[in-house]
Amino acid sequence: MLVSFLRNLMTSAFLTKDFSAYCAERDAVNTLQLNVVKYVWQFCDALRHAAPEGYDYIFESGRKYHKIIMIDSSGARSVHCFVDKKTGEVYKSASWKSPAKGVRYDLRLIEQREWLFQNADWSGGYLYK
Repeated sequence: MLVSFLRNLMTSAFLTKDFSAYCAERDAVNTLQLNVVKYVWQFCDALRHAAPEGYDYIFESGRKYHKIIMIDSSGARSVHCFVDKKTGEVYKSASWKSPAKGVRYDLRLIEQREWLFQNADWSGGYLYK
């Protein structure tokens, strides 16, 4: 009896529909997260072009955020901003470990992303509201 129940469960359209919906949802989430990584790379590149000679920008991925780090000519490191790994929202840094409250920009939105890439400066003045 248990075997026939499991066999019916495995072949049901309900299970197939739920699994296919789950796969589509995971695919969309993975695509969004890959796009966020791509946008963070582009953001670091835009910051490098706006920075004085000897400055570099890298990012490190944490559990929840991508941390964009500014490295000056002497090798000192400071956090420039944080980008949420799941949503692409940009936050001003409050400290080395945490972002400030309040979303500043959203990398998913084309208009905000293009403005950010064109107007981002090395000092982070565009992050203040």
